[in-house]
Amino acid sequence: MDETEFWEIVDETRAAAGGDVEDQADLLVERLMRLDPDRVLDFARHFEVRYNRAYLWDLWGAASVILGGASDDAFDYFRCWLIGQGREVFEGALHDPDRLATLLDDFDEEVDGDGEDLGFAADEAYEQLTGARMPDLALPPAPAEPQGTSFDPEDDAVLEDRFPALWERFRS
Repeated sequence: MDETEFWEIVDETRAAAGGDVEDQADLLVERLMRLDPDRVLDFARHFEVRYNRAYLWDLWGAASVILGGASDDAFDYFRCWLIGQGREVFEGALHDPDRLATLLDDFDEEVDGDGEDLGFAADEAYEQLTGARMPDLALPPAPAEPQGTSFDPEDDAVLEDRFPALWERFRS
């Protein structure tokens, strides 16, 4: 599976779910179960690589503004959700997290921002296909700390200064 096919599957399931992340996760499991187990592993590798790429201080700060605070777990689930938004939103957010203010059309704080189930979709599909747990993906270890310049993602003054567009949209 190449990167294009990975994003096509993400986009297909998001569109079919009408943006509902829980429905998207269910549809993703169903879609992945139509693949052979090796291709499910490929999908999982693509997902994990992007999940690790998104472990950035600036993205954590953006998540904190959008969600009104982001614990370690909330940021993990936010990164999964962000992948589920598709390539344009994901890459745009990594390049400039403040752009999420314009990249996200609608955002319902009750249901958006938490893609925990998306993060387990490949595992679930693989287990249903094979009856076995997903093996190690043989990827480099995840970074121990977020990449970039550290700051306190709970400091409102810092967040407002670093992410003015997000602050205007989500906190004003």
